[in-house]
Amino acid sequence: MPTSRILLWSGLAAAAGGAVLCALGWYGISGERFAERQLPYLASCTVPGAALLVAGAVLVGAAALLPVRPPRRRPPGPEEPPPPSSDGPLLRVPGGTLAHRPDCPLVAGKAEAVEVGDAELAPCPVCEPWPP
Repeated sequence: MPTSRILLWSGLAAAAGGAVLCALGWYGISGERFAERQLPYLASCTVPGAALLVAGAVLVGAAALLPVRPPRRRPPGPEEPPPPSSDGPLLRVPGGTLAHRPDCPLVAGKAEAVEVGDAELAPCPVCEPWPP
């Protein structure tokens, strides 16, 4: 996941949490008449809520400043076989509806695979025997 997306969502979550804390602190303070009874609400809700609002704004601003790059495509590694590239006669499995290249993993090594011949078959989505 790109860093800018992480910063954006964490900033939005911090700002939302800060807004909730500020609202709870305001609600608690509004019910108290004397200043000494309002201090616990300031200390436990309003001040941390304001700090979260500032932190959320900083994170969202940082996300806006970071460049958005498309994800990098990895070259096929040793665990990923390269796509089939054989140009031999197309094969099919008896009763099947797809035409395959000879080195397609869906028919490779199957003794029952036969040549397509005149059969009207759809192209295999794995080996793509002909362009669409």
